[in-house]
Amino acid sequence: MGDVILQTNNIVKNYRHFRALDNVSVTLERGHIYGFIGENGSGKTTLMRILTGLSFPAEGSCSLYGKEGQAEMRALRRRIGSTIEEPALYPDFSVWRNLELQRILVGNPDKSVCDELLKLLDLSDVREKAVKKLSMGMKQRLGIALALVGKPDMLILDEPVNGLDPRNISALRTLLQKLNEEQGITMLISSHILKELYLLATDYIIIHRGKILECLSHEQLAAKCENYVRISTDDLPECVTVLEKELHVLDYKVMDDRTVHVYAFTEEPQRISRALTEHHIVVGELAVQGRSLEDYFFTVTSEV
Repeated sequence: MGDVILQTNNIVKNYRHFRALDNVSVTLERGHIYGFIGENGSGKTTLMRILTGLSFPAEGSCSLYGKEGQAEMRALRRRIGSTIEEPALYPDFSVWRNLELQRILVGNPDKSVCDELLKLLDLSDVREKAVKKLSMGMKQRLGIALALVGKPDMLILDEPVNGLDPRNISALRTLLQKLNEEQGITMLISSHILKELYLLATDYIIIHRGKILECLSHEQLAAKCENYVRISTDDLPECVTVLEKELHVLDYKVMDDRTVHVYAFTEEPQRISRALTEHHIVVGELAVQGRSLEDYFFTVTSEV
């Protein structure tokens, strides 16, 4: 248990007649980067708000570093840096002033931390600029800088790449990896850009309609995201019949774009091609491809 930083047990959260979280239990271990995956309204932000003390569950419990008491939790949350929904910024104050106020608020005596973070987040050039004049991308970077002011053990970041262009997304990914590897900061990060999470995270938590569907490591996900044979044809029913009766394939999925993903014969796709040709099925495309994190997410959530 020494490596467990945060743990929830059967967390329930209701908003009137809507159950936002349904018996959510997760365990976050030191030094991991958790990609938090779910559709809008799935409960990601609600859980993050509870973890950071911005909201409280109707049922269940939460512990930090093995402590559950309210007073202890309040003190230990100082070791968590976070941006939930939108960064809390003072629009009329400068970028540096926002950081300095946060430094005072969290009680960090190191007065050099603000300048260090401006450099780290590539904000030095806008140091004296009013926050209300910043682009959305710069505001996102400032929000992450604010989360780092207290030199936290853990970061909880809700959609941190919103408003960032591809170059800045890549730079942020590099920064988060560096913070994780060099400072051992544990992270819980939600994002709709699943390709980025796949490049960054060491573990994944999939939530759907308030329920945790899966918690798995990057290695476990890689094993599940195996190659498949993608078949495009106008003779879809006949194609499926050949797969089942002639090739005895049961591990396949008919997709919304009227293609079939076959998770067999990836080393011998010609056997599928030969069988379809023998039954006079016209194939527009037949190619071996890899299943992405996005594909896997859609597969898991569609089965619920």
